[in-house]
Amino acid sequence: MNLLTNKKLSLSELNRPSIEEVKNKKKQEVYIVLDNVRSLHNVGSTFRTSDAFGIKKLFLCGITGTPPDREIHKTALGAELSVDWEYHKSATELVSELKNSGVKIFAVEQTTNSKMLQNMFNIQTTPIVLVFGNEVNGVDQNIIEICHNVIEIPQIGAKHSLNVSVSVGIVLWEYMRDKI
Repeated sequence: MNLLTNKKLSLSELNRPSIEEVKNKKKQEVYIVLDNVRSLHNVGSTFRTSDAFGIKKLFLCGITGTPPDREIHKTALGAELSVDWEYHKSATELVSELKNSGVKIFAVEQTTNSKMLQNMFNIQTTPIVLVFGNEVNGVDQNIIEICHNVIEIPQIGAKHSLNVSVSVGIVLWEYMRDKI
């Protein structure tokens, strides 16, 4: 019997590009809005996931923390340097501006007419904006009303709630899995 063996790759074997090389790579026309995300660890994790999937830009809004910050860096592990980002005081104003520029806007939330994640991206084109909200209150209703559609991550547990950075990872994977 021939058993396949797996050897964990060392950091040098991963052939990681430099931050400058990553910044100069062509990015996916995907933008993420974090609105009023309280946890700096969630912000850092979102930077790291955004780096992994090559998103174009991260918009940090409201009370969402911004780099440079030690707590963001702790989970971003330097991805706050490789992912372009901007701060905006009002996510509602930002989302309105992006929509007026012709970008498709999707909130990630549970609503009366939300569409299940697995049914959303098989025909979607770019550019798109994905809006993620506060850990307790979710995406603000005023933003939901601006969006073209609302995406819901199917769940069967009692909580019907995921950590915001986990939600970012799930949605980006579903969007990107046929593109990478």
